Amino acid sequence: MNAIVKKTILADKIKRIEVDAPEIARKALPGQFVIIRINEQGERIPLTIQDADPDKGTITLVFLEIGKTTMLLGSLAEGDRLLDVAGPLGRPSEIERYGACVVVGGGIGSACVLPVARALKQAGNYVISIVGARTKDLVILEDDFRRISDELYITTDDGTYGRKGFVTTVLQDLISSGRKIDYVYAVGPAVMMRAVANTTRPHSIRTVVSLNPIMVDATGMCGGCRVEVGGKTKFACVDGPEFDAHQVDFDLLLKRQSFYLEEERCALEARSRC
Repeated sequence: MNAIVKKTILADKIKRIEVDAPEIARKALPGQFVIIRINEQGERIPLTIQDADPDKGTITLVFLEIGKTTMLLGSLAEGDRLLDVAGPLGRPSEIERYGACVVVGGGIGSACVLPVARALKQAGNYVISIVGARTKDLVILEDDFRRISDELYITTDDGTYGRKGFVTTVLQDLISSGRKIDYVYAVGPAVMMRAVANTTRPHSIRTVVSLNPIMVDATGMCGGCRVEVGGKTKFACVDGPEFDAHQVDFDLLLKRQSFYLEEERCALEARSRC
């Protein structure tokens, strides 16, 4: 079992926990994730490793309380234990010296983008970060991004902080200004990642996204996380989670993400009656 050694509230329903997992901490690389299970009756859910500290033997996870399991996870306190933490899983990010890199995080996806942005900076790239949220109170990890970014842009849907609008507006402005952009990396809601792909595709800018389909065993056996990339079936858990954004069938991804909405609603209602 893995103890929660530190817990922080980043924003409404967004929490960060530091978990004792020394073996995972020693091996984790940017872009990888873990599968956790809270108890014997709990479901298995994937969470991106936001940070790893081999010296302390801990990994850091950021999550949004959106379903039954994440709400239960959010209710745990420092000292509580998780039944299972399996990882590191997935292929790590391809970190190279690309040149000018734009990293785009939408909502909770910003936590997934941060370790990749940090690694790109350490590799000698010029890092431009675009962080988006619905409103000012939901902007997370701004100070962390500011420390590792050469340029940082904040956007909010309602204009309460930073620039009003979407992350793609800033991205399009950067491209339209004539600046050379060599690489774009984006994580967030599927509709946001699709918009980023549509923004960069006409300019043939290499663009990578980290996908978040339904996932169960994370070994490629269950097929729950299958996605279509370049007309071929891929499994996000073992072939990804990162893929060429211009090759991803986002329409199919969005359909698959909605398969179990009714079951999730029922699970939440059952939990509220407990």
